[in-house]
Amino acid sequence: MIQRPIPITYQHRVAFTHGAFDSKNHTVCDLIAESSGLEGAAKVLVLIDSGVAEGNPRLLDTISTYCDIHSDVIQLVAPPMAMEGGENCKNDWSLVEKIWKAVEFHKICRHSYIIAIGGGAFIDLAGFAAATAHRGIRFVRMPTTTLSQGDGGVGVKNGVNYFGKKNWIGTFSVPFAIVNDLEFLKSLPPRACRDGIIEAIKVALIRDSDFYAFLKENAEKLGRLETKSLEVAIRRSAENHIDHISTSGDPFEYGSARPLDFGHWVAHKLEQISDFEVSHGEAVAIGMAIDILYSVEIGLLDSETAEEILALIRTVGFDLWSEYLDQSVGGKPVILAGLEEFREHLGGKLTITLVPGIGRKIEVNEMDENAIIRAMEKLRADQFAECPEVSVG
Repeated sequence: MIQRPIPITYQHRVAFTHGAFDSKNHTVCDLIAESSGLEGAAKVLVLIDSGVAEGNPRLLDTISTYCDIHSDVIQLVAPPMAMEGGENCKNDWSLVEKIWKAVEFHKICRHSYIIAIGGGAFIDLAGFAAATAHRGIRFVRMPTTTLSQGDGGVGVKNGVNYFGKKNWIGTFSVPFAIVNDLEFLKSLPPRACRDGIIEAIKVALIRDSDFYAFLKENAEKLGRLETKSLEVAIRRSAENHIDHISTSGDPFEYGSARPLDFGHWVAHKLEQISDFEVSHGEAVAIGMAIDILYSVEIGLLDSETAEEILALIRTVGFDLWSEYLDQSVGGKPVILAGLEEFREHLGGKLTITLVPGIGRKIEVNEMDENAIIRAMEKLRADQFAECPEVSVG
């Protein structure tokens, strides 16, 4: 047997800016100019979530003008392609083929760039197409939601849904760069704007007690979606997610542990059984609440800390129950099937992240179904109860 190590170093670049396509903003063109390795301009194909295009009517023209001004660096091969976004786009295989056809038609190569502008689901789709065309085209993510700017959009995963399951087909691929343009957050409806806050709470709970303290102190401001607090929360959430990916020793998830998916075994199943009527952020809030109360049930977390966390989640604007949790089969909640689906996605042992205290995590390989049900019953009983507010110092 011949065996050799192949050491590879990736640069995981995330830039924060305002107005990325303002003619005087050099964030995008400088990234391409510094790394294209070509003489002259690099070919660029821009894909945009149609919802983002509709919410920003001047954006398509602004992108074209920007590329014209910086034509010494960027050769825009066609006007930006607007395509369906939202979770449903990941269920439509024809959209992957549409991107591949554009890559072929415009002779996009591995020295070219695809820039995808949109929410997390749209970037997942575009990233999968980019990673599989020519075995990988340089991909620039421009996430436009709080959820994608602080979490999914700054990661290294992409994919589409298949067999009715989230992200069944996909790849791990470190993007060429991520550009978080905070101006996009101003055009988000409140529900979508709120979603990213829950992922900030999640990552603070598993690794950053100081960040949790900030979120607690600013809970009411975040609940009102005040710009300054929101931008700080999203930036620190992104930093924590990136730090975990780059330092965990398992960026491509060869093992069975997925700490960044705390609360997600419930969330993924809840999204599925609601036909995605429950948003990802709303589902994660409920999933975290169930796992937090489960931790109390098994003696892992004290009830005072648990109630404080649940109060924080409520204060920033999330409900902790959904009618879809009432669905059952064979006398058991349907949501319990999410445990096996979560294990199946990685194979190996079931591995669930739980929080024994603020800023700490542990991994468990078994979950007591009766304790889960008791945790759900407590959430159901409390859904209409008056909930304490977080003390904001």
